[in-house]
Amino acid sequence: MKINRRLALLVTAPLTVAVAFSGLALAPAANQALQADRLTEMVEVAADAGDLTHQLQRERAAATALVSAQGDAEAFQKSSEATDRSVAAFREQTDRLSAVPGSAQAALDRITRFTDDLPSLRAQVRSGGSTISALAFGYRTVIADLNNYRDGIAQADGVDADIADRIRAAAALSEAAEYSAQRQVTVMRAQAAGGFTTASQRTFEAGGLGYTESIGVLFDLGPGQWRTWLERTLSGAKAFEARRLEDEIGRTGTSKAIAVTPAEWQKASNDRLTLLRSVEKRIDGSVLATVSDARTTLVRTAAAEIALVLLTLVGAVFLAVRLGRVMIRRLSDLRNAAHEVAHTGLPAVMAELSLPGALSGATPEEVALRSGNPVRTTGADEIGEVGEAFNAVHHEAVRLAAQQAHIHEQFAETLVGVARRGAQLTTVMVSELDTVQRDEADPERMKVLFALDHLAIRMERNTNSLLVLGGYGHARVRSQDIDCSSVIMAAAQQIERFDRVSLGVVDAEIGIAARAVHDVAHILAELLDNATRFSPPDKPVGVAVWRLWDRAVVQIVDEGVGITAERRARYNAALREPRTGIGDVRSMGLHVVARLAARHGIVVELCDSSGPGTIAEVALPVTVLAPAPRKTVPQPGSTPGADRTDAGRTNAGRTNGGRTNGVRHEPPAARPAAPANGGRGGASTGVREPVTAPPRTSVRDEPVSRIAGVSPSGLPLRQRNTPQQWPTLGKRDGADQRPGGTTPRPAPRRRDSRHVSDVLAAYAQGINRSTNQRARSTADDTTERSKK
Repeated sequence: MKINRRLALLVTAPLTVAVAFSGLALAPAANQALQADRLTEMVEVAADAGDLTHQLQRERAAATALVSAQGDAEAFQKSSEATDRSVAAFREQTDRLSAVPGSAQAALDRITRFTDDLPSLRAQVRSGGSTISALAFGYRTVIADLNNYRDGIAQADGVDADIADRIRAAAALSEAAEYSAQRQVTVMRAQAAGGFTTASQRTFEAGGLGYTESIGVLFDLGPGQWRTWLERTLSGAKAFEARRLEDEIGRTGTSKAIAVTPAEWQKASNDRLTLLRSVEKRIDGSVLATVSDARTTLVRTAAAEIALVLLTLVGAVFLAVRLGRVMIRRLSDLRNAAHEVAHTGLPAVMAELSLPGALSGATPEEVALRSGNPVRTTGADEIGEVGEAFNAVHHEAVRLAAQQAHIHEQFAETLVGVARRGAQLTTVMVSELDTVQRDEADPERMKVLFALDHLAIRMERNTNSLLVLGGYGHARVRSQDIDCSSVIMAAAQQIERFDRVSLGVVDAEIGIAARAVHDVAHILAELLDNATRFSPPDKPVGVAVWRLWDRAVVQIVDEGVGITAERRARYNAALREPRTGIGDVRSMGLHVVARLAARHGIVVELCDSSGPGTIAEVALPVTVLAPAPRKTVPQPGSTPGADRTDAGRTNAGRTNGGRTNGVRHEPPAARPAAPANGGRGGASTGVREPVTAPPRTSVRDEPVSRIAGVSPSGLPLRQRNTPQQWPTLGKRDGADQRPGGTTPRPAPRRRDSRHVSDVLAAYAQGINRSTNQRARSTADDTTERSKK
């Protein structure tokens, strides 16, 4: 966990306690504000409930008049439409309610069910299928539920007592209006029946008593201003006329016709209900204003408390940040410096020290001091001590890296010195062998001499590998380009089982630039040696070369057991990025190939074969290629091999007697074989598509009769009964002059054909002896082998 998070947790602990206690203190105020907001919503719905009650009362009167033949359908239709509008407004308001007391919620549910059944009740009214009693009962129940809702919201949690009294007083006025409306319907029923019955008379009188009691509740619970509003409203002519008619109707006995006409009574009673509704609206508005003011006060109080708590928390956080800012900044600087050293500075220093000649004569201590101090800390506290310790660690790491680089340079110089001495000794040995071979005629001795000569060639390749690992290259300098087939043959002569190398299609127009001949031959020799070592001894190793756009591709195909995909990926990564140090001996060839390829921009990749074995693909860039030099056709009677391209010189400057890259230019006969896997030219580097190479004349310019056919990859298939011959043996160029000598040697004596045949047989047996010794030493190896 980062230090800034630790400091934040350190500050968070007391702040959490403060927030917890603040939350406990703020909870009542926030709850009261929330309850006040809910009460405001319920009071708004109560106002819509009062309007719906008034419309239902008018619709009930119109329905009673229609059923009792005292009214018309048009008046009932108008009252129904007004009721529908009130129902829609009421439902819209109730949908916004978040919480309602239990009794009020039950009333709302019953109101919803009645409004859903209202169309069927109206249909009965229009058809005359409902009695006046049933009709009056249906409307009375829903109006009672509306009044119960208005009275039930006073029982909500957190409602102030004064506000609850006001809500009950407003509900009492609504009940008084309902009693007046019920008396209206009772009179209309009596008029239709020809007079009051005993029951209807009692109902009429009970309505009057209920009205009086409800008005008393209003006067008791409501403010005095509401009584003034009611008395002033009911003191007019319309209210006086309604009271006069009520008194007159009340004095009418039972079983007597009512003297007041239905039209007069309906008009007077409707006017009275309208006056009561106007007072009810004013009272509902007053209740809503009171509840809204209380809600505003509670919300402001809660907001003030929350703001105070937040201000306290912000002050505490600001103080903590101000106190810890300096510490965090210094720690951040130390962290950034450490990250920069770990991910950028120190790796760059290590990479620089891994390059050859990085020390430039400086001591490891001087290199460490030159790297400087990555952390610049001030102060004598613990943070400053950590910075100084980090600088000491960085200084020691650079010093150790410089010391390792110094040891590496010394080891590389020792390795190069040993390699150069070995090269000189090999040169002397080859020179002496040349001298002995020139005049030797005994076939048995020639076997030994040729075997030693081949071993010397292989020793020279190992010496050159040591030079490459030490950071040096070949000391030879060529002056002429050479064709690719000659380079391949020169590479084959540097391996133990050269006779297993089988040439496929080799583009005769591809040549290798003089400066890269030795390195390309060395790369191919390492790959061929690896292919012949880890493939069945009776299987050939195919080599094919063709041009692909601006480059040339060399494929070496073996039929070994192959390698796994993971190991092949690891080897290809090593070939792409050669090590700067000296690799282990077991994979020396891999590191040598990687370094030589990186020197010339050559891409070497190991690919999976469609069959058994592995394909080593070498992509030669245009900087390595050159037009193939034209070969001079030998004239009849000329010495075989006398007109071949010069193969260069040795490290000591001697003429190398027909060698290319330290190998004799006249290889022995190779066993014929078609390239393994058909010399597949698949896309192994990921940058080209499979190309079908057209048949080309190989380096040996074979006659057409030796070609048995063409493989699916476009490579020629040779007949097994016509072995491909390597170039015939001949005298090396410059073999008449010893290295450093001025006196020419005498011309060799002439030999007859039988003598030459004995010499050739001795050569072949000498080579076989050198390979058999190698085979006996490796006979106990395991069957599972891996690539270098």
